[in-house]
Amino acid sequence: MTYSEMIALLDKPDTAKLMAALYGRSQTVPEQQRARWARLIRRHEEAFGAAGGVRMVSAPGRTEIVGNHTDHNNGKVLAAAISMDMLACVSPRADRQVRMHSDGYEPLTIDLSLTDMVPEEKGTSAALIRGVAARMEALGYRAGGFDAVVTSDVLSGSGLSSSAAFEVLICAAMDLMYNGFTLSAMERAQISQFSENEYFGKPSGLMDQAASSTGGLVGIDFKDEAPVVMPLQYAFQDKGYALVVVNTGGCHDDLIDEYAAIRHEMQAVAACFGQKVLRGVREQDFYDNLRQVRRRAGDRAVLRAMHYFDENNRVTDAVAALKRDDLAAFLGIVRASGRSSWQLLQNLYAAHEHQPLALALAMAEKLLGGEGACRVHGGGFAGTTLNFVPKAAQAKLVAGMEAIFGEGCCHALDVRAEGAAVVL
Repeated sequence: MTYSEMIALLDKPDTAKLMAALYGRSQTVPEQQRARWARLIRRHEEAFGAAGGVRMVSAPGRTEIVGNHTDHNNGKVLAAAISMDMLACVSPRADRQVRMHSDGYEPLTIDLSLTDMVPEEKGTSAALIRGVAARMEALGYRAGGFDAVVTSDVLSGSGLSSSAAFEVLICAAMDLMYNGFTLSAMERAQISQFSENEYFGKPSGLMDQAASSTGGLVGIDFKDEAPVVMPLQYAFQDKGYALVVVNTGGCHDDLIDEYAAIRHEMQAVAACFGQKVLRGVREQDFYDNLRQVRRRAGDRAVLRAMHYFDENNRVTDAVAALKRDDLAAFLGIVRASGRSSWQLLQNLYAAHEHQPLALALAMAEKLLGGEGACRVHGGGFAGTTLNFVPKAAQAKLVAGMEAIFGEGCCHALDVRAEGAAVVL
């Protein structure tokens, strides 16, 4: 597709419908996104001037609803793709060079002739791209060079999984250009997780990538190597509730060790029973041997294992509540999940003098007055909270949060039905 053909498509009614489906129901969405997409197309033309074969790919951020730090121990989660995305205008190259221009970052060039992990690239976008290409080829798929311009409204460091959206975006783009977009959503998620774990150096579970790649509101069970995905249909907006994330302004960049400690401590408890992860341990066996486990793994590991078992059960209960349309029970489960993350998992803050997430949750409870629900969002320690807010109370909550964390800290989300997608 040429640049002029892509620009012409932006004025088509079907494209406006697609934008509404991806980004929400607001009447201003098609106009805003048309300008955003057109700007990206023009930037690719200015930067690379490809003769043809230009396409546009989107990958959404995600919201974690219940299932905090369970996926890396083969647990259960309830998550959703959201109406914020990472968007790329891409074209293939005849060689294995990757040239990328991303908003807010210096232009990037890497050579995929080398697919081994480069230690100096750990923690960078280059590592993620190289890791995706390496894993695709190791699995028998094709990968190659490309030119890309990337923009994103998935808030970096906010707990909405900008890194997972980027990985899934790169995998989807290479799948499109070199395999005809034939990989399954879960294959793309697993390739992306490999890249983040092995090349980027962050020991994340699979939830973020799975939610971004799959799309929609989904329950996911990671017990087996092939996770079981259960699509759900529930329109929180139609029930009078908005999903609002509050960005407290914290940064995740220096928190990898904090995240890793949760996974490792849970696995230390599992090792007391000869298992690699907690999913292989019977809950009753854990409680029957609590004294010995405490001696071997430590008190915090025991508390985090208690959270894991309770949280797994909460996911099952939350899915059942949504299926029977019991919103009150569901919101109670979300509140319990938030309390457990605070008290047992202990991932609201890493330093006692800095506790923005705890402050945001305490204020949300005060502002909501017993209605709705709030909880830590994503990995924790910094970033965002997730709030289920009655629409009548939304303005009050936003005003209260902005008074503390600054104007623009609140973002209302829609659930996005599409995961990684070719949009043009």
